[in-house]
Amino acid sequence: MFVHAITYVETADQARRVENFLAREPTVAVDCEAAGFHRYSDRLCLVQLSTPQRTFVLDPLALNVTPHLKPFLEDPRRTTVMHGGDYDLRLLRRDLGIRVAALADTQVAASLLGEPAIGLQALLKRHLGVMVSKKHQRADWAERPLPRDMIEYAAGDTRHLHRLVHVLEDGLRELGRLSWAREEYDRLLEHVAATAGIDAGVDPVTRFKAARKMDDRSVTALRAAIAWRDRIARTLDRAPFRVAPDAALLAAVLARPRSLGALAAVKGFRPQLARREGHKLIEALRGVEALPERELAPYPRPEARGARPGPDEEAALDRLKEARNRAADRLGLDRGRIMANQVLGDIVAAMPADRTALAALREVRRWQVEVLGGELLRALWRR
Repeated sequence: MFVHAITYVETADQARRVENFLAREPTVAVDCEAAGFHRYSDRLCLVQLSTPQRTFVLDPLALNVTPHLKPFLEDPRRTTVMHGGDYDLRLLRRDLGIRVAALADTQVAASLLGEPAIGLQALLKRHLGVMVSKKHQRADWAERPLPRDMIEYAAGDTRHLHRLVHVLEDGLRELGRLSWAREEYDRLLEHVAATAGIDAGVDPVTRFKAARKMDDRSVTALRAAIAWRDRIARTLDRAPFRVAPDAALLAAVLARPRSLGALAAVKGFRPQLARREGHKLIEALRGVEALPERELAPYPRPEARGARPGPDEEAALDRLKEARNRAADRLGLDRGRIMANQVLGDIVAAMPADRTALAALREVRRWQVEVLGGELLRALWRR
């Protein structure tokens, strides 16, 4: 029977004992829980650490966990195991100032094995016979004190990762693909480091798909409505969509309500919110209506991507896609996993003459050059 101790850590003394325990371990499985589904900020609320024998659930709201975790996680001789680690790596970097040095990611490994489903729940069931509950999937992790069942649920995200990564990497080793996974692990760390904080300047209207087709005045009104919702959400420490769903906010902008009653009648808009804060939204929307055209802020233009590809480039891209698709079918992998269309486009734009030039392209992996580099080059230069 698989026995695994779980310890909740909320004091500095307990954290020092965790640090001493980790000093003897070559590998630790890590996951994070944040409050973004319920709270205004998606601040880090829990860090789960598992060794093969036990799990520690650390509370960063109760103590400074950084000095206890940083020595291990930033040591390139120690491996951090995660599942779909992109978001958690960003949380650790943003909230704790920790940059993970060496990574193994079970989602990446599963994708390179050609697994039919790469979610953690599916992989644990398929390979370990472990059933994971979804009971607290959308829990408020900023809640304190945390009930014991929530602590145990959080521990479930890491307690089986050691066994799972061994199973998946053994499968990769048998197929000669373990080096592929290790290159992808490193690329994921590089990507997180290169894009840290990049979302800070994103225009919030770009998160609304419908905004692309709206006129400039409506886009400006939507931006004002988002700012109104954001101020309320920050004051209440509540996730913005819990103040007013995106669809309701967009509907209010398009309806341009002139009264609290009209605002309350907007589909999905909470009448209580309309009565309490609606007058400020109506004032903001009226203010946008009064703006001269020159002061409107349109939907941001997409970054220039260069000249539109001509017929020869389009034909070359089609040939590369065909070569990529054949390789994907041969290897039993998803086409995007073998090579994304965007990377194929970069290859067409660069027109590399040989494998060395192909490997020099920023988004091309070494394993991709080894596996299908010859096919891509033949397809690229065929007339």
